[in-house]
Amino acid sequence: MSNRINTVLDYKDNILSIYFTAGYPKLDDTVKILQQLERSGADMIEVGVPFSDPIADGPTIQHSNTVALENGMSVQLLFDQLTGVRETVKVPLIMMSSLNPIIQYGFERFCQKCQEVGADGLIIPDLPVEEYISEYKAIVEQYGLRNIILITPSSTDARIRLIDEHTDSFIYMVSSAATTGVNKNFSQDFEAFASRLQAMNLKNPLVTGFGIKDKESFDQVTKFSKGGIIGSAFVKAVAEVGDAGKATADFMRQFA
Repeated sequence: MSNRINTVLDYKDNILSIYFTAGYPKLDDTVKILQQLERSGADMIEVGVPFSDPIADGPTIQHSNTVALENGMSVQLLFDQLTGVRETVKVPLIMMSSLNPIIQYGFERFCQKCQEVGADGLIIPDLPVEEYISEYKAIVEQYGLRNIILITPSSTDARIRLIDEHTDSFIYMVSSAATTGVNKNFSQDFEAFASRLQAMNLKNPLVTGFGIKDKESFDQVTKFSKGGIIGSAFVKAVAEVGDAGKATADFMRQFA
C-alpha cells in the first residue's frame, strides 16, 4: 500500500521533520502550524498527541503537553481538527503518542481515524517492538500506516535487526540516551553509533532525532542519516511568539 512517508524517503535526502504538540500554544493552532510548516519547507511533520506523563521528553515538550491538555486538547478533538487537513497539507503526517492515550481511545479505532484524516504513520516510543509485532502490527498495516520505532546507542545489534525486519519506512535514530531538548554537540559517540549502524547494512534508512535545534545541528546529523527531526527547539520558538503561524515561518526561515 502506497504511503507518503515512503514517497519522500524515495526521492529526497536531508529530510527535515518537525515535531510539535497539538493544541499548543493555543488549542486551535494545530492546523495553522501544519499549513505554515508545509509552506516553509518541512518534508515531514510529527503531530504530538499530548499526554500527562510523556516518555523521554524533556521539560519543553513536557510543558507543552501540560498546556495543551489544560487547553482542552484530546485525541478525539485532535482528529476533529485534522478532518479535512489533506485539502491543504500534502506532506507526510506522523502521529506521535504514548501508548496509553491510544489504548484508552482504542488502538484499532485510533488507526482507523489516522487513515480517515490522512495520517501516514505512528511513533509510539513506549511500545516495545515485541509487543508491536505480536499485538498491533497487523492492525497498523491494515490501515496503511507505517510504525516508526526508536533505537538508541544502547540498543543491541539483535534488537536493531529485529526492528529493521519489521519496519517499512525509516528507523528513528536517537542521537543519545538523553531526553529531548538537551543541548549538545554531536560528538564522536554519535558518529560511532552512526558508523556501527552503517556497517549493519540495514534495509531501512535512518532519521535522527533528539538534540537537533537549528540548521547547524541538522547539517551535522544529516551527514550520517537520511534526515533530522527537530522537536523541542521548534516547540519553544512557537511558544515565544503570540502568533503561531508567524513563529513557525520565522523558525523555518533558517532552512530556506
